[in-house]
Amino acid sequence: MSQLALVIDLNVCVGCHACVTSCKEWNTSGTAGYMTDLNPYGADPTGTFFNRVQTFEVGEYPNTETLHFPKSCLHCEDAPCVPVCPTGASYKREEDGIVLVDYDKCIGCKYCSWACPYGAREFDENQRVMKKCTLCVDRIYDESLPEAERKPACVMSCPTSARMFGDVKDPDSDVSVKIREEGGYQLMPEWGTNPANHYLPRRKTRMKIHEDELVRADNPLKKEGYEHDYEEGPTLDDVTSW
Repeated sequence: MSQLALVIDLNVCVGCHACVTSCKEWNTSGTAGYMTDLNPYGADPTGTFFNRVQTFEVGEYPNTETLHFPKSCLHCEDAPCVPVCPTGASYKREEDGIVLVDYDKCIGCKYCSWACPYGAREFDENQRVMKKCTLCVDRIYDESLPEAERKPACVMSCPTSARMFGDVKDPDSDVSVKIREEGGYQLMPEWGTNPANHYLPRRKTRMKIHEDELVRADNPLKKEGYEHDYEEGPTLDDVTSW
């Protein structure tokens, strides 16, 4: 049995959200859409996304780093969203391990959302059904596409190749080699869901911050070599009639 999954390299993800926008575009126009946006430019916008990028700042100033953390459905081997579904709408495919939702059976009860420890389920307020990442199942098996393009939209659009796609059960696949050689890990393994998606950790790099790097470098007065000598004098209130 194969298990298709994503492997995400946190060391090279720059948080550009190309994966988010390409996912939204492909799935909205494909079989997994429509992905609703309500009041997108208002004060309280809501919308359906299969993929989100969370950004954190770690460390203490001045030794801080920005960490971008993409997250979507992890296609768990023991997916807790499947057995709680009262209609059988949530299911896991035997041939490739992808977890999907049958919209015709879904009644929008949100049980699967409560069962998912990763918050990966989305409720489409327009169609009133639960939705989630499909690993672009309608794309990866599309023989009309060149073989090199039979990958999820998020993988194709990533400018830094931070996202990889393949069979994690195949020890010789590129993703399995990456996991093995670069310390790939599962998210929250203590839940016992055995998520298929893996993350490659950020690598430790030596960083030295010099004192002049803590001072604003684009100060025009410093660039000109001129520093203003402030002297007491009349203010605008003194010389101007308002």
